[in-house]
Amino acid sequence: MKIKELISELQDFYLLSARGLLGAVKKPFYLKDMIEQMDYAGAGSFVIIFLVSIFTGMALSLQLSAELSSLGLKMYTGKVVGISIIREIGPVTAALVYAGRVGSGIASELGSMILGHQIDSLRVFGVDPMKKLVTPRILSSIIMLPALTIIGDVVSLCGGYYIAVFVSHQSGTFYWSSIRDVLTFENVFAGSVKPFIFGYLIACISCYMGLSTKGGSKGLRKSTTRAVVVSIVMIIVSDFILTRILLYVLGFSV
Repeated sequence: MKIKELISELQDFYLLSARGLLGAVKKPFYLKDMIEQMDYAGAGSFVIIFLVSIFTGMALSLQLSAELSSLGLKMYTGKVVGISIIREIGPVTAALVYAGRVGSGIASELGSMILGHQIDSLRVFGVDPMKKLVTPRILSSIIMLPALTIIGDVVSLCGGYYIAVFVSHQSGTFYWSSIRDVLTFENVFAGSVKPFIFGYLIACISCYMGLSTKGGSKGLRKSTTRAVVVSIVMIIVSDFILTRILLYVLGFSV
């Protein structure tokens, strides 16, 4: 019975994901709702992304400086920090923060609407809940998470610069020169693709968990928790899969 329920849930999730994305090319377009979601997801997440990113960059630079210094390779701190932030740590960190703040908010908001029978009210007035609620949240996540990731990457690199120059006493000019060297098409492309996929996954998972809420306040708590937990797991799993695919496509040998 549990296997049948799992298959049924996966089917419902795939249908929601597909219908939510296809809603972007079908009228009516709820532009105002999408802008509101972009403001909530983007501007509302800026401060926490900034704080997490700058301390992540500082911690990474500090640890690498200590390890590379013992090997006489401290001058490569900037290069290693740049590759790590741009390809892996930046996109994943931004996605995890986004899932914790925005994903949980989406799930709890839609769950509250389910419990308050607001979704049924939309249907009564002839409004498609997928178009009105799911599509704007998916599109806003696909747009805003890459933007937040770029901001987080820049802030992390600045944090790494502070540690490299003012703590490890390295050359700031050489640090930024190393960063420029790693800004190749392969590295930037690999770091740019992931946020779009992560944003889509987080929005779809959060919307599905929110719309499947049942059982009162306990059910709302459960669906919100599931949205965050499943999003985090899928971010880590999809990051590994995407990294493996991108390394193969871009011609990197492993």
